[in-house]
Amino acid sequence: MKPTGYRHLAARYSNLTAGMLAPERTPLADAWLGLPMTFIAGATNAGGLLAVGQYTSHMSGIISAAADHAVLGSLDFVLAGAGALLAFLGGAATSAILVNWGRLHHTGREYSLPLTLEALLLLAFGLLGVYTRHSEIVLGIEVAVLCFIMGLQNATVTKLSGAKIRTTHMTGIVTDIGIELGKLLYSNHRRRGTERPLVLADREKLKLLSYFLGCFFFGGIVGALGFNYVGFVFSVPLALLVFALAGPSALRILFR
Repeated sequence: MKPTGYRHLAARYSNLTAGMLAPERTPLADAWLGLPMTFIAGATNAGGLLAVGQYTSHMSGIISAAADHAVLGSLDFVLAGAGALLAFLGGAATSAILVNWGRLHHTGREYSLPLTLEALLLLAFGLLGVYTRHSEIVLGIEVAVLCFIMGLQNATVTKLSGAKIRTTHMTGIVTDIGIELGKLLYSNHRRRGTERPLVLADREKLKLLSYFLGCFFFGGIVGALGFNYVGFVFSVPLALLVFALAGPSALRILFR
């Protein structure tokens, strides 16, 4: 391939990723962004269970577990749950800070900043894994890093998509799938010929949400296999995938 061909491919790739992270959203952009991010979240969450011994993406279970341990008098587990919650909150807050700063100084590329930070933190998670087996403190830091990553990603994608997409936990997506299935199965025979509007399912939304659910599940399988057989270093390809999405826009900010 001629050098001009490489430059053409690089320009197309850069424009594609810029469109995926653009503030002006389209259903196609939401799909292109949501699918890899749900895969990454599924892999990180399922693999994280094998790596650090707990799920880190959904706060409902963590808060409920902290409440149970509070009743049982296990103060150390309560503090661990509080630490995970604060890390998740910190990740979400950091996303908001970076996005609003980027919107002021680098309009159109602001969402690349928190995703680039996520890629760096996934690399840090892999590096810290070398010391996890030898230190309970490092293990606690690893849990906090994963929770921070989950909060960072969820807030970024939520803000970017106008709350249309959730990637780190499937509760909202499964709920929306159930709603659309209910509409799809609803019988409109008593509404036809009347002034009442028909109950119709959004088939495209149902299809897209099903893809997100499938990607999260597939990511979980890949993450579980990767962390089980390769170890913490499996976070490196996940980090590279995130950077592949955010890197071109982030590099434009860095070298402009």
